[in-house]
Amino acid sequence: MVAAMSPVVPLHASPPPDRRRGRDRARNVPRLLARLYAQAAPDVRSRLLAVLLRPVGPLALVAIGAGAFARLLPHSRWQGLQIGVEEAQQVDPRQIFELAFYVEQKCPELLAQLPQLVSDPRLWIGSATGALLLLVLRQRQNRG
Repeated sequence: MVAAMSPVVPLHASPPPDRRRGRDRARNVPRLLARLYAQAAPDVRSRLLAVLLRPVGPLALVAIGAGAFARLLPHSRWQGLQIGVEEAQQVDPRQIFELAFYVEQKCPELLAQLPQLVSDPRLWIGSATGALLLLVLRQRQNRG
């Protein structure tokens, strides 16, 4: 007797449309943050990066962005990070996307506070991306 076999689904197959849409929506904030970072002035980049790195510990620094943030680890005892303009310039938007995605999972309330923590009007109203991100963050905050 031949047992009924379940269909084999290739590993590269796309998820069903309803699950894919939810996952795409979940990545909107990190995607917008990455675009905003790419457009930001160097001094604003360093402040944005410093805020995004607040909830990230030393182990996560090594894991996020294929280790791109490991170079920011201090050589002495861990007490948080000081991010300079030069360090912020070395971080690319893809790495900011991965960092923002991590922070969104670990500390979503930090993203909701982002406009207050990085209170530079150039960042939020100086571009369509900034205005859109501000709107998305406020909508999330109002939903609870």
